Amino acid sequence: MPANHFNTHCPDWAEALLNGFSQIFLQRHPLCGLLCLLAILFTAPALLGGALLGGVAGLLTAQRRGYAKADRQAGLFSYNGVLLGLLLSLYFPWSAMMPLLILAAGGLSAMITQQWVKRVRLSQFLPACTAPFVLLSWVLLCFATPSTQAHLIEVSVLNMLAAPLKGLGQVMFLGHPLAGAMIAAGLWIADRRAFCWALLASVAGMGWSLLHQDFYTALLGLGSYNAVLAALAFSARRQQPWLPLLGIALALLLTPMFAAAGMPTLTAPFILACWLLRTLIQVLGKATIATAPCTPEENQPRLR
Repeated sequence: MPANHFNTHCPDWAEALLNGFSQIFLQRHPLCGLLCLLAILFTAPALLGGALLGGVAGLLTAQRRGYAKADRQAGLFSYNGVLLGLLLSLYFPWSAMMPLLILAAGGLSAMITQQWVKRVRLSQFLPACTAPFVLLSWVLLCFATPSTQAHLIEVSVLNMLAAPLKGLGQVMFLGHPLAGAMIAAGLWIADRRAFCWALLASVAGMGWSLLHQDFYTALLGLGSYNAVLAALAFSARRQQPWLPLLGIALALLLTPMFAAAGMPTLTAPFILACWLLRTLIQVLGKATIATAPCTPEENQPRLR
């Protein structure tokens, strides 16, 4: 279904919020966002309140502070808030202070995003990606109680087949294959090319973890989600398929670095992989601009 057909029956505020969910996967498509929201509802309903609250906090902050409506409608001020709401709901017990904390985190992420977007548009500043979410999460997780719960998962054909779907779901802290299937359906509706790259990246992440005999990470999808995001960021580059492949490889290679440093991985490897590739694109672009200039559309990866 085309996004504009869905938009005609969708109020502005709902479209902006749903686009915020879809922007987690670097898409602007409210139906994709709806399927992401439903994935939370059906597989982790305890996280849904936090996700909605974080997304609304970012959207309302952007509206009250007069940020560009086009950016609000695109979901640019909501997706970091959604991720922060999910993380806080997952790692902290609910209390009377929790809604206030989610509202504050979501609002602050919108303000950071606005300043970042302004610098990107005025200069060659590196794109924000999910940096506001990661930076705020690193601070918040300093106050979280470490989890000691261990999960046992059997190495079986069924679990191997479900792992790539879990890799999609883990982008939003969802380890259920149904969540991954719903997200995959949303990507298929929004952009079939992006769907193919995301699935390939998830399989690659699983294979990489299995190659290193990390069966726990492989079968829970924890080794895939950064590769998925890196592939999605460059999936629009039809004439340069090596970019998504390089993004996948970089994300997989960078992930152990954060674990070795004792830092929560989150989506930091995806961000760093995108920044490195963005820098490489700029360097190569300057080197070849005299002989093969690109149009602005061709010269921009799918980054926020």
